[in-house]
Amino acid sequence: QVQLVESGGGLVQPGGSLRLSCTASGTVFSFYSMNWYRQAPEKQRELVAAVTSGTSANYADSVKGRFTISRDNAKNTVYLQMNSLKFEDTGVYYCNTRIGARYYWGQGTQVTVSS
Repeated sequence: QVQLVESGGGLVQPGGSLRLSCTASGTVFSFYSMNWYRQAPEKQRELVAAVTSGTSANYADSVKGRFTISRDNAKNTVYLQMNSLKFEDTGVYYCNTRIGARYYWGQGTQVTVSS
């Protein structure tokens, strides 16, 4: 059974940094693209960053130049380095992948940007 477990969230001041991690189990991690989504209060979940199995990355316009997605296939882990954090980056961040017709989600990790 595929499981995704996120960690690394927390409270940070504007301009600060956090690194999120998502560790996968139950699948051959290196085969699949991995994504980070976030959901702010009273807003829809949105795609923040994605990395292919070949390590090609894409970002939402709102985070380009500030966030970096990367993966370590030896550790079955995908990372999201978040720099220059803003108030509007606050939300629950979820790790996601699609395997065949199924989508898998982690439990989420809370990121709060506040002064």
